[in-house]
Amino acid sequence: MNGALSVEIINISTLGGIWTRSLKVQPDGSRDETTAVAWAQGPSLYIDLRQPAGRPDFSHVTALADLTASDCGWLATQQGFAGVLRQEDEFVEWVRLLDFQPPAGPDAGRLFWENGILVETGRYKDYREHWHRDEALPRLPCAAAQLCDSEGRMGMLIRLGDDFLMARGRRPAQAVKGANLAEAVAATATLAEAQALLDCEISQGRIADDVWRITRSTLPFREKAVLTVKFAEEGVLHLDGAGWEILALEGDIPSH
Repeated sequence: MNGALSVEIINISTLGGIWTRSLKVQPDGSRDETTAVAWAQGPSLYIDLRQPAGRPDFSHVTALADLTASDCGWLATQQGFAGVLRQEDEFVEWVRLLDFQPPAGPDAGRLFWENGILVETGRYKDYREHWHRDEALPRLPCAAAQLCDSEGRMGMLIRLGDDFLMARGRRPAQAVKGANLAEAVAATATLAEAQALLDCEISQGRIADDVWRITRSTLPFREKAVLTVKFAEEGVLHLDGAGWEILALEGDIPSH
């Protein structure tokens, strides 16, 4: 799959919108057609949320402290990241500024159209992904903000029409080490330590009547919650009442 390709180079400025994935083929040939994936692409900032099939019942969870060891084990299999999309000739790179899983190597590949499907093939790994964008969904207003809070946590918010994704990283002291989050969670000495490692939110939602309601999240107790979004003063964005410094702003996220 990584052989020379004679394809038209896609300009990343045309990629704005919410993308879903129907297929990933791994280097060993295994196929994933069931993981629920949402990729929100702003002018350059992006957020990606990936949740495997077979999700357990989390109706008993109302806060991080409610998570059981079993809950933590499953939630640690999720993936999600946010950052900046960059282009270098025929290659694009998803530079990760925050990641639900431990930091990995560079994430780069080629994007090209094939029979109406946006195809991604890896630059450093031999994989293939199929992406789809619902052209009927409005993509304006299109706006994105890169954020940082007083504790050094990275954050991001992207609005595309009536859809949004937001990301909030862990506190720096809770950085995850190891090959993957599931191993790190399993190695914790206490349930509280495992819960703390999962305190990284990547959420997707819809806007209706100026209400930003979360529909999917790495933190199940955040689902159905309303995200409050408000500019407090120049250079500061409040999310759920907490102030975040705006490091970069693309477009204009409404204050209501």
